[in-house]
Amino acid sequence: MTKFSKISLLGITALFWHTQVYSQDLEPRSYTNIPIDMHFLALGYLHSEGALSPSPSVPLKDAHLTLDAAVLGYAHSFALAGSSSKFDMSLSRICMAGSANYQNDIVEADRCGYGDPKMRLTWNFYGAQALQRKDFAKSKDGLVVGSSLQLSLPLGTYDEDKLINAGANQWVFRPGIGMSYRVGNWYYDAMTSIRIYSDNDEFYNQVSLEKQAQYTFQAHVIYSIGPGQWVSLSGNYFVGGETSKNGIDADDAEDNSRFGLTYSLAFNQHHSMKLYASTGVITRIGNDFDTLGLVWQYAF
Repeated sequence: MTKFSKISLLGITALFWHTQVYSQDLEPRSYTNIPIDMHFLALGYLHSEGALSPSPSVPLKDAHLTLDAAVLGYAHSFALAGSSSKFDMSLSRICMAGSANYQNDIVEADRCGYGDPKMRLTWNFYGAQALQRKDFAKSKDGLVVGSSLQLSLPLGTYDEDKLINAGANQWVFRPGIGMSYRVGNWYYDAMTSIRIYSDNDEFYNQVSLEKQAQYTFQAHVIYSIGPGQWVSLSGNYFVGGETSKNGIDADDAEDNSRFGLTYSLAFNQHHSMKLYASTGVITRIGNDFDTLGLVWQYAF
């Protein structure tokens, strides 16, 4: 097999692994109530690395990849039917590098590009009265229930002649529902979502790629240390997402889970930062990696 073909095999797993990094993020406080008529800007950095658990159809050993990403985000909170709602969007610049053993030969790959932009609408339809910041402190603890719809647009960097791409060239629709329950200094979050993927008819070597729906379940226990300061213990479980190429199943359905910690600190009413770390704890395909991240946020 030529060196180009070997690199292509590595690219298959790299593309898959990149999808896992961004599709299985842990998201504490996604459905908690927030004041309306506010804007948020966020700038973040993410680093992930680890060993791969590729599809059984990919003959690679000792595969290892690293990913570095810069993320820019914006969010706006507003009232919808008398309840607190939020619209957010994000853009990313991603660099990936990796190596693997194929028949006792080391193959490598290295590439940067722009990730697919994402947009999401969240509506807390129960227990989250729409309140301005000045009135928000008077709100009562209790149960908040909401729904969301996230859309990933296939506008990122993509080249059908290459297997390692920052963009996926697929529309991804992600409806979800979740809840948050606060008692004193403790929050308890739970949520579930489903990712629905469009086909990629421009996959490498004129292959048509299909991906089945993926189901994700998350739970978070959050403790408020003090004003503007909290820590979260998080876990998730996700299944499905098997792919097929030209109608041939790849036997790469997921059955994985991750565990993570998040720490958030507000310096004042405008500036805050968030540190987070996560690791794979159960892995069938992909997911056997560690992630560290830092996000700065400006609220106005």
